[in-house]
Amino acid sequence: MKKILLASSIIAVTLITLPSARAADATAKRICEYISVDDKTRLRSFLKQNKLKIRNIYKGLTCNGDNLLVFAAKSKALDSGEFIIGKTSKSIVAENLTEIEKYSAHLAEDARDRVE
Repeated sequence: MKKILLASSIIAVTLITLPSARAADATAKRICEYISVDDKTRLRSFLKQNKLKIRNIYKGLTCNGDNLLVFAAKSKALDSGEFIIGKTSKSIVAENLTEIEKYSAHLAEDARDRVE
Protein backbone atom coordinates (compact mmCIF):
# COMPACT_ATOMS: atom_id res chain seq x y z
CA MET A 1 0.00 0.00 0.00
CA LYS A 2 2.83 2.39 0.84
CA LYS A 3 4.48 1.72 -2.53
CA ILE A 4 1.27 2.51 -4.39
CA LEU A 5 0.79 5.70 -2.42
CA LEU A 6 4.40 6.73 -2.99
CA ALA A 7 4.21 5.97 -6.71
CA SER A 8 0.98 7.91 -7.13
CA SER A 9 2.48 10.86 -5.24
CA ILE A 10 5.52 10.89 -7.52
CA ILE A 11 3.33 10.74 -10.62
CA ALA A 12 1.12 13.57 -9.33
CA VAL A 13 4.12 15.80 -8.62
CA THR A 14 5.58 15.06 -12.05
CA LEU A 15 2.33 15.90 -13.81
CA ILE A 16 2.02 19.15 -11.90
CA THR A 17 5.56 20.35 -12.63
CA LEU A 18 5.74 19.38 -16.32
CA PRO A 19 3.12 21.83 -17.60
CA SER A 20 4.68 24.72 -15.69
CA ALA A 21 8.12 23.86 -17.06
CA ARG A 22 6.71 23.75 -20.59
CA ALA A 23 4.94 27.06 -20.05
CA ALA A 24 8.17 28.62 -18.80
CA ASP A 25 10.03 27.33 -21.87
CA ALA A 26 7.34 28.72 -24.17
CA THR A 27 7.46 32.07 -22.39
CA ALA A 28 11.25 32.26 -22.66
CA LYS A 29 11.12 31.28 -26.32
CA ARG A 30 8.53 33.96 -27.07
CA ILE A 31 10.56 36.66 -25.30
CA CYS A 32 13.68 35.66 -27.23
CA GLU A 33 11.76 35.70 -30.52
CA TYR A 34 10.43 39.20 -29.89
CA ILE A 35 13.91 40.44 -29.07
CA SER A 36 15.49 38.77 -32.10
CA VAL A 37 13.05 40.44 -34.51
CA ASP A 38 13.26 43.72 -32.57
CA ASP A 39 9.53 43.91 -31.81
CA LYS A 40 9.49 46.06 -28.70
CA THR A 41 5.73 46.59 -28.84
CA ARG A 42 4.92 42.89 -28.76
CA LEU A 43 7.61 42.29 -26.14
CA ARG A 44 6.11 44.91 -23.83
CA SER A 45 2.60 43.62 -24.46
CA PHE A 46 3.62 40.00 -23.80
CA LEU A 47 5.40 40.92 -20.58
CA LYS A 48 2.37 42.88 -19.40
CA GLN A 49 -0.08 40.08 -20.27
CA ASN A 50 1.99 37.58 -18.30
CA LYS A 51 2.65 40.01 -15.44
CA LEU A 52 6.41 39.77 -15.91
CA LYS A 53 9.10 42.37 -15.43
CA ILE A 54 12.47 42.40 -17.14
CA ARG A 55 14.21 43.01 -13.79
CA ASN A 56 12.65 39.87 -12.33
CA ILE A 57 13.33 37.50 -15.23
CA TYR A 58 16.66 38.88 -16.46
CA LYS A 59 19.00 36.62 -14.47
CA GLY A 60 17.08 33.41 -15.16
CA LEU A 61 16.59 33.87 -18.90
CA THR A 62 19.11 33.33 -21.67
CA CYS A 63 18.66 33.41 -25.42
CA ASN A 64 21.12 31.32 -27.45
CA GLY A 65 23.34 31.16 -24.37
CA ASP A 66 23.52 34.93 -23.92
CA ASN A 67 21.75 37.19 -21.47
CA LEU A 68 19.04 39.48 -22.83
CA LEU A 69 21.28 42.54 -23.28
CA VAL A 70 24.00 40.73 -25.21
CA PHE A 71 21.41 38.83 -27.26
CA ALA A 72 19.72 42.10 -28.23
CA ALA A 73 23.09 43.58 -29.22
CA LYS A 74 24.02 40.51 -31.29
CA SER A 75 20.61 40.57 -32.97
CA LYS A 76 20.94 44.30 -33.74
CA ALA A 77 17.64 44.77 -31.92
CA LEU A 78 17.96 48.47 -31.14
CA ASP A 79 14.43 49.20 -29.88
CA SER A 80 14.23 46.06 -27.76
CA GLY A 81 17.77 46.61 -26.51
CA GLU A 82 17.01 50.17 -25.45
CA PHE A 83 13.91 48.92 -23.65
CA ILE A 84 15.89 46.25 -21.79
CA ILE A 85 18.64 48.72 -20.89
CA GLY A 86 16.02 51.05 -19.44
CA LYS A 87 14.37 48.31 -17.39
CA THR A 88 17.43 46.62 -15.90
CA SER A 89 19.51 47.94 -13.04
CA LYS A 90 22.52 50.13 -13.70
CA SER A 91 24.85 47.54 -12.20
CA ILE A 92 23.69 44.87 -14.66
CA VAL A 93 24.10 47.25 -17.57
CA ALA A 94 27.60 48.18 -16.34
CA GLU A 95 28.57 44.49 -16.07
CA ASN A 96 27.59 43.87 -19.69
CA LEU A 97 28.86 47.10 -21.23
CA THR A 98 32.03 45.65 -22.77
CA GLU A 99 30.08 42.75 -24.25
CA ILE A 100 27.45 45.09 -25.68
CA GLU A 101 30.17 47.28 -27.23
CA LYS A 102 31.44 44.32 -29.26
CA TYR A 103 28.16 43.92 -31.11
CA SER A 104 26.33 47.27 -31.17
CA ALA A 105 27.76 50.76 -30.92
CA HIS A 106 24.28 52.27 -30.63
CA LEU A 107 23.27 50.11 -27.67
CA ALA A 108 26.69 50.62 -26.08
CA GLU A 109 26.14 54.39 -26.19
CA ASP A 110 22.69 53.94 -24.65
CA ALA A 111 24.17 51.67 -21.97
CA ARG A 112 26.91 54.20 -21.14
CA ASP A 113 24.26 56.92 -20.75
CA ARG A 114 22.30 54.67 -18.41
CA VAL A 115 25.33 53.88 -16.25
CA GLU A 116 26.43 57.49 -15.89
